[in-house]
Amino acid sequence: MSIPFRSAAPILALALGVATLTASSHMDAPSITLDDAANTTDVYAFLSQQGDTKYLTTALAVSPFEEPGIGPNAYRFDDDVRYEIHVALGDDIAAGRPTLTYRFEFETSFANDETILQSYLGDVLAVGDAAQNLTQTYTVTRIDRRLTGKKSSTVLGKGIVPPNNQGNVTPLYNVGNDGEAPASSGAATFAELDAYTAQAIAEFDDGFLAFAGQRDDGFYADIQAIFDRLRFRPEGQSFDSQGGFNVHTMVLNIPVADLGGDLQMAGVYATTSRQRVRTIRTLKGDRLRGRWVQVGRQGNPLFCEGFVAIKDKDRYNRTSPDRDAQLFADYALSPELADLVNAFGGLPFEVLAEGRTDLEAVFIPDLIKVDLSTGPARLAGGPAFGVPDDEGFSRLGIFDTVAPDVLVSKIQEGFGGGTIPGGFPNGRRFGDDVVDIAITALISDLRDPDNLVI
Repeated sequence: MSIPFRSAAPILALALGVATLTASSHMDAPSITLDDAANTTDVYAFLSQQGDTKYLTTALAVSPFEEPGIGPNAYRFDDDVRYEIHVALGDDIAAGRPTLTYRFEFETSFANDETILQSYLGDVLAVGDAAQNLTQTYTVTRIDRRLTGKKSSTVLGKGIVPPNNQGNVTPLYNVGNDGEAPASSGAATFAELDAYTAQAIAEFDDGFLAFAGQRDDGFYADIQAIFDRLRFRPEGQSFDSQGGFNVHTMVLNIPVADLGGDLQMAGVYATTSRQRVRTIRTLKGDRLRGRWVQVGRQGNPLFCEGFVAIKDKDRYNRTSPDRDAQLFADYALSPELADLVNAFGGLPFEVLAEGRTDLEAVFIPDLIKVDLSTGPARLAGGPAFGVPDDEGFSRLGIFDTVAPDVLVSKIQEGFGGGTIPGGFPNGRRFGDDVVDIAITALISDLRDPDNLVI
């Protein structure tokens, strides 16, 4: 059974069901598709508010297309992977350098390894109880590079991963706490959260909040149609390629005060790394040494998938944004996707396919840029689950022709008077229809507010 979730500041962007939405295909580069636990599916970054605390809410999801209710082995985070969310500030944004890194590291244990019952020994009635045979805990460490020439590491705190939803042995995920019933529909407040999710939200010192666990991949994209020569199906006939699958998600609420205040921009991206261990022979005997090698990277949705050519996709995942201007800028300036839309899209006009400095500004370096000076972002609900969107929310953001979803910046002019998108490409929220937004940006010219094709 899938576990629904949504992004709302007071409940750490975790628990509300989503309706029909759009994201990436999760199969962005050839090599990483062979390593599910390190395969970054989506990265999110947006402003939220809880009481008097303003947060930059960040999230990283991995391990695509997880089938619900499998056995005897279970999907889980990999103890041998470093999962890192990076935040760039000030001059580091243009340079593509991380100012701060928030590292998630996991440890797996079994209460009893002499049984075939890998995950559950009985009904789990609380996170980490005696019936939860497989238990994962994690540590979040902040690596701070703000002091010139120095790098400091601070353990922010530790958390525990709730069980996956199996059904009868995890009844508290489901309607009426009945394992035979469908999964609960999510929540708009902390009090409405299922017991497992509520117990697994970790509160760290200085106001940080964290969560890690399996969630519903409720975001929508008709992948078959998109990659079948852009033969988009009519509304109401498209297919939800991610429907019914789960992903493993890490969420971190970062107090904006910890970033140095809100009158600035921030750039967010995420990476996964594996340790390459080798044996070193010394006079005192063999020793094992290993270095961490980056195997996955993601910033803005769709850049690697929809802009970077096959020959460079694996290189993208193994490099850092500080090399994007050198290696990948031409893919934004002269997007092949524009030529494909011109060839197969059936538009009554020609899409500009050269000199796209507007797209270069979004994707190079490939960081999700967030204006920290605005109020909190409006958030998606799930009308199908009985939870409404925030008033004024639009999954098309500023490209909504009926009621554009915008915020007002204190530090940039935007489209005039400080008006900037309420969602992607100003950050990325759960619920942003990033495919339609990106295609609309591609066939428009973001340098000219009068040339937005909406």
